[in-house]
Amino acid sequence: MIRWIVTDLDGTLVGRDLAMVPSGREALGRFRAAGGEVIIATGRMEASARPYYDELGLSGAAILYNGARTVDLATGEVLRSRHLPVTAWKVLLDLFDDLPEGVYPVAFSAGEALARHDVPELRAYARRDGITLRDPGAWTALPADEITKCMLIGDRLPRLEIPGTVAVKSEVTYLEVLPEGATKGAALRELAAARGVPLERIAAVGDNPNDIDMITSAGLGAAVGDGHPDVLAAADVVVGTCAAGAVADVVRLAMS
Repeated sequence: MIRWIVTDLDGTLVGRDLAMVPSGREALGRFRAAGGEVIIATGRMEASARPYYDELGLSGAAILYNGARTVDLATGEVLRSRHLPVTAWKVLLDLFDDLPEGVYPVAFSAGEALARHDVPELRAYARRDGITLRDPGAWTALPADEITKCMLIGDRLPRLEIPGTVAVKSEVTYLEVLPEGATKGAALRELAAARGVPLERIAAVGDNPNDIDMITSAGLGAAVGDGHPDVLAAADVVVGTCAAGAVADVVRLAMS
């Protein structure tokens, strides 16, 4: 019945040690060997998602930047791309000067991650994601119409309502500002329509609020057992914890 399994990475297939949970990796391999297709859907950018994509032996589409970009990581072809409205980016630039202490912005443009601060919080983020943060010199040096997303990282994250954007928490200390309509669910719906795959034949699994649109779009929406309460409430089924093999549980359900 299930043709695609769409999985989040961090906290779902990838544990706190940044390694893929072995039972999940092996189960996805069995699903692919049986003719199914696996798609990763993550807030990570291309360079950060690629090691996991390669470890799974995937080819084809990956949903990145929490849905702002869908890229065939095997060929580099950009299948879907959204950018923040210029007006929204200008609002964010003004906001950067008044952020709470300990909250730092990161912007993403043209496949690069950019930050003005060299602080432990951002160094930890870059290390975790396996990326390099480049200082653009000035935020205004970036092309205002080519900002894929903006992240705010810190413990005292503000509430944001900026026209033309959607703000989602992908981790307790990560607030992501995305172009309106650029969610994992929107990217999944568009990809499924383009590929002729009915949503009811797709299983999706995630752990944080940025996964809710995706798991409610899929025919089988699964929440990781130690995920956010809002995700557990929205899902069709709650599976095991990340470390205990949440993705392997989804594969068993999909192949039963």
